[in-house]
Amino acid sequence: MASQIFTLIGVLIGALTSYFATVTAERARFRREMTTRWDERKLDTYIEYVTCIKEIQRAAMAAGRARDQGRDASEALKEMEESENRRSVLFETFVLLSNENAATAAHAVNQRTWELLERARAASSGTAELRSIPLVETLNMLHEAARSDLAISSSVAAL
Repeated sequence: MASQIFTLIGVLIGALTSYFATVTAERARFRREMTTRWDERKLDTYIEYVTCIKEIQRAAMAAGRARDQGRDASEALKEMEESENRRSVLFETFVLLSNENAATAAHAVNQRTWELLERARAASSGTAELRSIPLVETLNMLHEAARSDLAISSSVAAL
């Protein structure tokens, strides 16, 4: 009788150990899946935001070139404004998903973008006035912050 009780206790301990190990592994797997899902969403948001900034910059430079050549810049300015409207919406998602350093870098990019927009809207601005805004340098800082937030090493990005 005593040997049967010891056997039963051994089976119960084994079952409980197996249960807790399975629950712990499932929780860890779920957390990894959630982290991966949010990291994918973050990456998509970062890419969309930076792409939008580059579209604004390209349109602003196109407007500047048009003015330098004495042509109408209205089409380029229209594209620039449409991209600015998208940037505004994307920025909110960016800030919600990013860490503090990436959000701070995005704020700096916004400041430079607004400087670019203001100069591009001025009828007297050509490409020389627009190139003096350090938007690319600010974008590089944003890239570093985003890589850090996504745990992507800089050495991989340099390749």
